[in-house]
Amino acid sequence: QELPVESGGGSVQAGGSLKLSCEASGYMASSCGMGWYRQVPDGERELVSIISSDGTTTYSDSVKGRFTISQDRAKSTVYLQMNNLQTEDTAVYICAAILCHGPGSNSVIWGQGTQVTVSS
Repeated sequence: QELPVESGGGSVQAGGSLKLSCEASGYMASSCGMGWYRQVPDGERELVSIISSDGTTTYSDSVKGRFTISQDRAKSTVYLQMNNLQTEDTAVYICAAILCHGPGSNSVIWGQGTQVTVSS
């Protein structure tokens, strides 16, 4: 199965907006949730946002109120609308399909990532 494929990254000035897309036709139908994570060089991968199959959303405190996650399951696509971007948002943004196998047993299928660079 093809891995999730991200698009929409790029360079923007602080205060600007970007919308990321992740096409996950190989996994979205069987996933219990889809997520966006981000990672900086030599840094840990951190959660940005998750949307469950029923549409429940979760955000990290650092992006709450600025980022919005959404999904179109008919298109097997999850989106991340990022507004009021700040320099600290600069990272590789990685899409994740979360597969739930049972209580306490999940696996994650990762995309390759898309670079977001915010300049001051």
